[in-house]
Amino acid sequence: MKNIFSTFPVFIMLVFLFGACNNTPDQKSQATAKEISSDDSIEIDSSDVLENKVLSKEQQALLKPEDVLALLKDGNEDFVEDRLTVRNTSERVRQAALGQYPKAVILSCIDSRVPVEDVFHRGIGDVFVGRVAGNVLNTDQLASMEYSCKVSGAKLVLVLGHEHCGAVKSAIDDVKLGNITSLLAKIKPAVVAAKAEGDRTSKNEAYVHAVCIENVKQITADIRKLSPVLAEMEKNKEIIIKGAVYAMDSGKVTYL
Repeated sequence: MKNIFSTFPVFIMLVFLFGACNNTPDQKSQATAKEISSDDSIEIDSSDVLENKVLSKEQQALLKPEDVLALLKDGNEDFVEDRLTVRNTSERVRQAALGQYPKAVILSCIDSRVPVEDVFHRGIGDVFVGRVAGNVLNTDQLASMEYSCKVSGAKLVLVLGHEHCGAVKSAIDDVKLGNITSLLAKIKPAVVAAKAEGDRTSKNEAYVHAVCIENVKQITADIRKLSPVLAEMEKNKEIIIKGAVYAMDSGKVTYL
């Protein structure tokens, strides 16, 4: 009993703080709790839920690549302005169970600070996402892009780099470690080609940013060079191949 009561004041303080936090209104939240029942369940107004349905094959076919790019730009603006809505995830899972017709395929870094679907305000069934350190290109990623566009009808190939990328910094520093060595070798051409004032080291943020941009540019060029399938689709205006960089401090995506 002595041990229990010795922690009692701390427990009271935590309860008080937790209650105070819960009572503080979040001005940015788009989903507002309408009622908290006795069993602590929360009802959310249906108008606060992302209700756009998973695309059908017919709806996907009507999309233009420019429309998909504009949609991702609008979604990123929602993300930056903290206008994300609650997703009807369970319903979308059921809708997409028997087929998928995403709008785009996005090649991104594995970095945990870049939540790709959230960055573009998309949900289940909306986008294909391939992730690999340094958002580098390999045969499997390229095949996945071809599948996404030629087979499954996606309209946009987006290569998404990001600031402060650890893989980019490691490539600049010429890190050698196991299989990481061969991955970083794919970024080396960007390390050589990038230009920025100051030292060509990972401590120079301007140079790191320049390498990040150059890496994205070279990857988009390699997609066109190494995939006749995607190059032809872009030539026929069936898809757009685009590069972009994600800003860590703001969440904004800048297109190259």
